[in-house]
This record gives sequence, structure tokens and C-alpha cells, in this order.
Amino acid sequence: MSEVADSGRSDLAGLSRQERLEQLRRRMAAVPARGESVAARPVPQPAEDQGRPQPAGSAGILPVPPALASLLPRGGLTRGSVVSVSGAGSLLLGLLASVTEAGGHAAVIGLPRLGLLAATEMGAELGRLALIPDPGQDPVEVAAVLLDGLDLVVLGLGGLAVPPSRARAVVARARSKGSTLVVTDGHWDGAEVRLEARVCGYDGMGQGAELGRGRLRALRLAVSARGRSFQPRTTRLDLRPVRGRVEWTAETVRQPGVFPEAVSL
Repeated sequence: MSEVADSGRSDLAGLSRQERLEQLRRRMAAVPARGESVAARPVPQPAEDQGRPQPAGSAGILPVPPALASLLPRGGLTRGSVVSVSGAGSLLLGLLASVTEAGGHAAVIGLPRLGLLAATEMGAELGRLALIPDPGQDPVEVAAVLLDGLDLVVLGLGGLAVPPSRARAVVARARSKGSTLVVTDGHWDGAEVRLEARVCGYDGMGQGAELGRGRLRALRLAVSARGRSFQPRTTRLDLRPVRGRVEWTAETVRQPGVFPEAVSL
């Protein structure tokens, strides 16, 4: 995985589009064996086997923080789908942490300011995470290449809107490869699920005359999910340290005199 991560260095910037793609394809050979992943990718079935019950472990779901599972119809991110994520960056970090902690491999494209410390505090395994902060002029093509070998690919669009015809081609590739594509910071037509997180409160920053002083001890989020196959859903969550790591929990009301650990979210 370290060689794939190296593809995010500035050496890609001086190459042509074809040269960048060739380098990425070569580095894909360094991705660890699929046996280390969260679950085996679905293998295309012969026509005569279509519709038959599949063996355990082929459900095709990537894990999410447990507190978010109730928002999604299948309790996680469906393999082969495209998910749009917007709002507070903690949501994206939580998805990356859940997948890599469970043994999956992920890549992040076009997000140079990704909070790796916060992701690690949520349980992310950085050895299973490839970073490509500067993908060049065609980040969508880079994402399409990486879908061939990873469980989760996160694509930062930098405010761009992807044409529907291009989006459909990448969706088809994600579906055929059994990878999940998460898009953020832009518009992607036809995403199956749209997740949005909004910061709605803090804990530990003082009250009254002391408002804004102190150490951040918890971050409160309102997270909503919308999709083509289910009604909109919303939940409120706390991100707070529990025994040395940041956990996603159902929103709680702090009792007077009880002070949780400090957190660097």
C-alpha cells in the first residue's frame, strides 16, 4: 500500500494524463492481497447461478460507525455503489476509519487537508489508506483506476460537477469491481445515497461569560441520509473520547459535574 500512497506525490503533476494512469496501474500491483480485506468482493456469476442464495460473507456491505448504521437500509455502504458525502469532515473520517479498521483498503483522492490524526483517533489503520492529494487534471479517471483494487475510494471533486454521462461510466465500473465510491466537495448526479453532517453543538467550550474557553470534549453532529430506495432519515450523534479513542455514540446529555476526556477533533 505504501507504493500506492506514493502516487499522491507531486511527481504526478509533471506527467501527461496517460503517463499518470500508467503509473497508477503499476502501483496497483502493490495493493495487499484481497484476503486481508473486509469481505471478498462479489464474483460475477454464470447466468444459470443468478438468483441462487449466495454464501455467507458475500452480502457486499462495507462497515460504518455503529451509531450511523441505523441510517442506512442495509446497515452500511453497499459495494458497487456511489455515495455523496457533504458537511462536517468528521463524517468522512468515520467512514474511512470503519472500513480500514475492519481490514479493508481505501484511497483518498484530491483532499490534501484530510485530518489523518482525527481518523487515527477514530480507529483508522493508515497502513491500509492510500493518499493522492494532487491527482492532476482528471481526478475522476484516477478514481476509476483505483476502483479496480480497493474497497473504498473517496474522491474530492474540488467544487466541480461531473457530467451525467461520465458519472454513469464510473458507476458501472464501481458496480463491476465491487468497490464503493464516495464523492465529496462537488456534484455527482445519480448517487444512490447522500449523507450530510452538520455540527450542532460542542461540549467543553464553556458557558455564559466563559463561552468559547476551555478544551473541546465532544462534538455533536446531526447526520441525515437520503436515498433512492428509502425515506430521508436523521440522527444526532456525539463524537467523544472513550478509553483513549474517539467513539460515535447516540447523543447524550452531560450530567452536572461530570467532565469527559478532552478530544482533538
